Amino acid sequence: MTVVLRRIDVHKLDELRRAPVDAEALATAREVLESVRTGGDAAVRAAAERFGELPPDAPLVLEERELARALEATPSDERALLERATERIRAFAHGQRASIEDVALPIPGGRAGHSVTPIDRVACYAPGGRYPLPSSVLMTVVTARVAGVAEVWVASPKPARIVLAAAAVAGADALLAAGGPHAIGALAYGTESVPAVDLIAGPGSKWVSAAKQLVYGHCGIDMIAGPTELVLLCDDSADPGIVAADMLAQAEHAPDARPVLVATHAPLVAAVERELEAQLETLPTAEVARLALANGFAVVCDDVEQALAAADALASEHLSLHVREADRLAARPRHYGAIFIGQGAAEVFGDYGAGPNHVLPTAGAARYASGLSVLSFLRVRPWMRIDDPAGAAELCHDAAAFARLEGLEAHARAAERRRGGG
Repeated sequence: MTVVLRRIDVHKLDELRRAPVDAEALATAREVLESVRTGGDAAVRAAAERFGELPPDAPLVLEERELARALEATPSDERALLERATERIRAFAHGQRASIEDVALPIPGGRAGHSVTPIDRVACYAPGGRYPLPSSVLMTVVTARVAGVAEVWVASPKPARIVLAAAAVAGADALLAAGGPHAIGALAYGTESVPAVDLIAGPGSKWVSAAKQLVYGHCGIDMIAGPTELVLLCDDSADPGIVAADMLAQAEHAPDARPVLVATHAPLVAAVERELEAQLETLPTAEVARLALANGFAVVCDDVEQALAAADALASEHLSLHVREADRLAARPRHYGAIFIGQGAAEVFGDYGAGPNHVLPTAGAARYASGLSVLSFLRVRPWMRIDDPAGAAELCHDAAAFARLEGLEAHARAAERRRGGG
């Protein structure tokens, strides 16, 4: 079967935006969450066993010592791989943290500023359905630890040994051996063996995303993630073989992944299609990748300006530039989760621990949201101090005036008492 990418008109891209979760997923998640809220550990275990995540005699929660034992049983080459990726992620996160500082500024009669403090307890979700994802454990847990979070849990269904080892290397306190909405419910509401957390972070299925959406407000979440996406913006200098390889790397994630080729050179699309077919012949994950390629498409643009506009309209999770003068053009796109500048910057390097985080906004959310970072686990809280009441007379006057403008007399009187006027 020859690969033929759907052709989408550049002027119709706004019509393709997908909601990260659908009504069916929300309904299912709501039912599961309620069962966990009222049933606790028993409900979580029942769901985990029903979905084949947990054998009947297996522990629901793995403590730090069990994670450490998994790490000890990990072959030395795999352990070294985890440790190298961890150090790169940690170094990048430390750089982010160092860029975020407390602030103190003078105001009339005193000072005001903000303090930056970590969240107390968080949970990091790592998918474990089609493939075990130790990389997601590292991305979330290491970043939370660098932010200064005191207690970090991991949740992952059917956790493979390498996932447990990653949790140990990253510094997790414990792991909930369950996934889906039942894991999100346990983390949000708390159960007999799982404490309620303050924030849940990490990617997951549409049912996980639906559950995160529903528990938001009861606890915080990083984002509501939809299916993974990659836009490759290419001109006639792009290598069709590398473009095809990048599209397949994205496509093998899941059938609903969306690999997109935005090209300024029409013959490139046909060349990439030939490469896709050739590379699929020997790809073990070809069945999944073909489904995702059918979900993806190609957009042929008149020039680079139109291609840049197309990339902004898509506001994709990942944007990869396979163009001349990629460094110069990289400043032009406005909407993307992460950008990969030039043919050498493979998106898979971002997936596997080059440093920047791979938990990124999808479904157009890059228009208003950022990916996971140290900032996701920090609170920026303002403070104010008045040392000189006489020097704050202007503040007292203006606060009282605004209060009366809005019809709030008690506010005005509270302000005026600070200068002896009430």
